Amino acid sequence: MKTILSGILKFVIIIVLLLFLALALSYRGDLGMDRLVAKYTSENSYFLPVNGINVHVKVSGEGEAIFLIHGSFSSLHTWEAWEKELSKYFMTISMDLPGHGLTGPDELARYGIADYASLILEIADQIDVDEFHVAGNSMGGAVALKIASDHPERVLSLNLVDAAGAPPVPSTATNDANRSRSSGATIFKVAQYPLVNKLLLKCTPRFLFKWNLQQVFYDEEKITDKQITRYYELIRREGNRQATLDRLTSRSSYQIDFERLNMPVLIMWGAHDRWIPPSHGERLKAAIPGATLKIFENAGHVPMEEIPTETVLEYLHFLGIQLEEDYLSPPKLFSYAQ
Repeated sequence: MKTILSGILKFVIIIVLLLFLALALSYRGDLGMDRLVAKYTSENSYFLPVNGINVHVKVSGEGEAIFLIHGSFSSLHTWEAWEKELSKYFMTISMDLPGHGLTGPDELARYGIADYASLILEIADQIDVDEFHVAGNSMGGAVALKIASDHPERVLSLNLVDAAGAPPVPSTATNDANRSRSSGATIFKVAQYPLVNKLLLKCTPRFLFKWNLQQVFYDEEKITDKQITRYYELIRREGNRQATLDRLTSRSSYQIDFERLNMPVLIMWGAHDRWIPPSHGERLKAAIPGATLKIFENAGHVPMEEIPTETVLEYLHFLGIQLEEDYLSPPKLFSYAQ
């Protein structure tokens, strides 16, 4: 019996030591702004003071304005492929929301949907944009809905890309509570545990971000090392990890009046979205008068990154820019044998 207990004790000690070793190896410090700014800004980047926050904003092109709003854990870089095409016809405005990207944390922890909507409207006011189109993905879709619901007179059109914010399915309060704890991304559930919270502030291994992208992409072969590195490095911007945990553990409520959405609305969805399934897109279509729903069979939660050519062409058509179907295709090269 004594030998068995001794063996169990040794096994437990080995497991504990392995856990400590794993934590030590996964420790990651914050990255300095100088390095991140040099790597993740462009000639179209600006830092705009908005309500006490130095917001990273990117402005490209000329013409009618389109605000592009990223989702949770993301940054303005998620729209890069779209911006290249949209900016030929419009002025695109993207931003790192507080707690994300190069913008970093907000000292007042204003990370709610309504907070983000107010911030974007303030950006529009500062750069003298009275009316604009708005497109949002995931959490950014809910922000776009909030802007359009509160100020429909300013929104020329609305594009919801795998968006949060659909009206809930009627159910009991108990079912609502259970669904809120069990739906969405794995990281949302993990972040609810206090011990894990504290570990994530310092122990942030790179493989978590590859795993995260594997959840939001349908075709994992389209995930690039550059994308993984970008997500991984920007979360390590000073203050972003704490801001992320603050945002995930203290969500504030917001209201959308769907009857006020009187502008043209395009809803785009990846058929294989594992974070927010296409049924949410169906609910949005049912709630918004005259809305159009387009399902993409070869995409997951971030179709503007996974299949940018197909999705931006659909969006340009919606905005009234008629292009040939092969406009964005690679050049077709021919060789002739003599």
